[in-house]
Amino acid sequence: MATARQLRALVKSFGKKDDEHFYSVAMQLAAHEARLGHGKLAKELRELIDEARAERSAVKRSSSPVPLAAPRGDLEGLLSVSYPEVRLHDMILPEDTQRKLRRVLTEQRQQSKLLSHGLPPRSKVLLVGPPGSGKTMSTHALAGELNLPLFTIVLDGLITKFMGETAAKLRLVFDAIHQTRGVYLFDEFDAIGSQRSLMNDVGEIRRVLNSFLHFLEDAKPSSLIVAATNHPDLLDPALFRRFDDVVEYSLPTSELARQAFEARLHGFDTQGVDWPAVVDAATGLSYADIVKACEDAAKDAILSNREAVGTECLLRALDDRRGVGRKVGSTEVS
Repeated sequence: MATARQLRALVKSFGKKDDEHFYSVAMQLAAHEARLGHGKLAKELRELIDEARAERSAVKRSSSPVPLAAPRGDLEGLLSVSYPEVRLHDMILPEDTQRKLRRVLTEQRQQSKLLSHGLPPRSKVLLVGPPGSGKTMSTHALAGELNLPLFTIVLDGLITKFMGETAAKLRLVFDAIHQTRGVYLFDEFDAIGSQRSLMNDVGEIRRVLNSFLHFLEDAKPSSLIVAATNHPDLLDPALFRRFDDVVEYSLPTSELARQAFEARLHGFDTQGVDWPAVVDAATGLSYADIVKACEDAAKDAILSNREAVGTECLLRALDDRRGVGRKVGSTEVS
């Protein structure tokens, strides 16, 4: 029979409309029944899960917006497009950050109401904070919540060594922003938004920044423009007042780290985990690091035919993630 923990996990995932976790827990139940020798029941559960997956996938396809054709012509190589299914409830974020993102969603959803009173909705948002703190995933969640395509600006295609060419490409991007409603992400925004006074700045980048400031100032799109950077200190001060909102991200507090662990591992038995020790070991790591550590620990449990994730396994996974960070930050990495 299902354990109380598994039943709670099923109900929680159903309430959150978290299909993947729901199916994951259901498959664990099927495996549990198989281990108890209830082969027929386990087989029926797996078949029901496969049928439910197929039906839900068909419903999503029928209710999804019709995908736009991949950007062509002059926009080819400048934009990549996707339809995210992430939602804000999938994320663990500080209350103030959640509040600001939901305010953007509310104003985007009720654009016509605001415009009828002469008030522009929030349409230009700057996300700042360390790597792995949730900026890019938040942008995916905004697109998912609004049921809009996410267009990511490809900086390698945008920035060129030829004078004037980058600004011309930037104009094409802003033309697309006005013509096709979507969420447009300028990731690693400091690549074009760096301060004009920096000594190592080159003339072309200064011209690009001036063009961006001009386009952003004039932009009154129905689309949502999102810029994200890990280095807000490098941005030109003139940029900040061009955005409707600046949303700051940070590494998780102890409380949020604990929530992130429990959310990612809610389909597993974690009753034996020494949470104070695990949370302490996660200090200084990002949400992305914690998620990866949880996934590594969960894989270890599954492949070892265990339903429980233990303290030692989590501590080892966290140490591995910290080691990856040290290697990436070292001068030995090319």
